[in-house]
Amino acid sequence: MTWRGGPGSAASLVLVGLVCQEVGASFAVMLFPQTGPLGIVMLRLLFSALLLLVIARPRVRGHAGSAWRSVVGFGLVLASMNGLFYLALERLPLGVTVTIEVLGPLTLSILTATGLARWLWAGLALAGVIALGAGGWDRLDPLGVLFALGAAVSWALYILASARVGREFPRLDGLALAMAVGAVVALPFGIWQAGPALLRVDILALGAAVALLSSTIPYALELVALRRLAASAFAILMSLGPATASIAGFLLLGQRLSWLEIVGIALVIVASIGAVLAAARRSAGARLPGPDAEEPLSEPVG
Repeated sequence: MTWRGGPGSAASLVLVGLVCQEVGASFAVMLFPQTGPLGIVMLRLLFSALLLLVIARPRVRGHAGSAWRSVVGFGLVLASMNGLFYLALERLPLGVTVTIEVLGPLTLSILTATGLARWLWAGLALAGVIALGAGGWDRLDPLGVLFALGAAVSWALYILASARVGREFPRLDGLALAMAVGAVVALPFGIWQAGPALLRVDILALGAAVALLSSTIPYALELVALRRLAASAFAILMSLGPATASIAGFLLLGQRLSWLEIVGIALVIVASIGAVLAAARRSAGARLPGPDAEEPLSEPVG
């Protein structure tokens, strides 16, 4: 069936995907007492991998050794990105964690940009981080901040790794295989931390729900939306992740933020949008193509 909505409907799909991601992340936090962060990482990656393998049915023959090395590297990045993100979520509010994590792709955009404007966006992002701290560094667990920064670095690496895998494999094939590698890497850590909880049907069902909400549903909605949205419009919508995360954290987890923390999140969002618009001006009229393109896969964390 062909989807016939316009850009407005496509934008709505992206926003719905963002909401699903943060609801999934909130459910994951609720599961931490039973599974620990590494246990839910394992469940998310495992169920996501199973779903993607069934949907994509990737071809495993006929690929060069370099292609498989790219897939393994991508899988390791997926495992580390998700692991560090959930370890940070155990210690920091959801909105703060996502805001710090967004600094990874934002920094990558600024480093690859040209012109003086990039320093404006870098300065705004720095001001946002300072505002987050001014809201009370005593509220921000130092180890949690380090985990979130590690997730930010991993997200930047994810963008580079996914683009490389996209050149070697049809889009879903590469993602499915990399997700399977990530699940295998996460398996021993998840079993070690979650232990007997993994034998409970309710925990497994909730883990599957986290995978659906955080990965499968958003990715499916984005694939549809990308056919109708310009690259810059899609990236701007994705920059709203810290805002949707903050709202989800408040509504579902009771995580209140100080006004300075809210200002910090807003500054990072503005810096992200500015960097996106600067990139759009350098490649006017660019559009993100369909699922077989060589663009980075949009599989987000959260």
